[in-house]
Amino acid sequence: MTVHFIGAGPGAPDLITVRGRDLIASCPVCLYAGSLVPKALLSYCPQGARVLDSASMSLDEIIAEIAKATNRGQDVARLHSGDLSIWSALGEQVRRLEGLNIAYTVTPGVPAFAAAAAALAKELTLPEVAQSVVLTRTSGRASAMPATETLAAFAATRATLAIHLSIHAIDKTVAELVPTYGEDCPVAVVFRASWPDEQIIRATLGTIAVEIKKTNIERTALIIVGDVLAVRDFRDSALYDSGYRRRFRGSGA
Repeated sequence: MTVHFIGAGPGAPDLITVRGRDLIASCPVCLYAGSLVPKALLSYCPQGARVLDSASMSLDEIIAEIAKATNRGQDVARLHSGDLSIWSALGEQVRRLEGLNIAYTVTPGVPAFAAAAAALAKELTLPEVAQSVVLTRTSGRASAMPATETLAAFAATRATLAIHLSIHAIDKTVAELVPTYGEDCPVAVVFRASWPDEQIIRATLGTIAVEIKKTNIERTALIIVGDVLAVRDFRDSALYDSGYRRRFRGSGA
């Protein structure tokens, strides 16, 4: 018996991997994070599957359901939104399963920041503008940030920032970033990327807080900050430069 942790993607039901879809179809038990995972994905469950929404369950209750399935010899599909590598609670569940000697696999999913970038039709790394993307958040009730991981510290790099779980703290976010990026730095807020009700707010650090307060966006939004959102005079990459010799393209002789 195996627990299959599956990244269910950012919201659109067709943004799940083929592997993830097929694993759902093979498991007689499915635990899904109902607050963020679209219910359309449950159509892949086999007929008669035991389907449980984990949104209202504690970790103990989740592990208890998995243990019950283990005793019945049933595989479990455990669906989380986005990708499991960030803010998924994968670590604590795996720790419990290892303590119980329950086998598991991990299947990646499309992360929210990638879906947001796609909605904006933007590359988050441009030559000589930004070559790093920082995935971060602000402190919340569920988890405090380590003292060394502040927005001001990340801002010092001038990298592209993808700030999760922080739209409720937009004023504080802006205040920490303006001293380094400046009020004219472009910002985009993508609400529920890839969902039918997706919204995009484009502004600057100096205006984004006001623009957000005109909406009813309070959660499930990603804040992207950086010059890559607006700059147009960046240098072409060497990857497709006709004069750049690389392993898969010679000099043309």
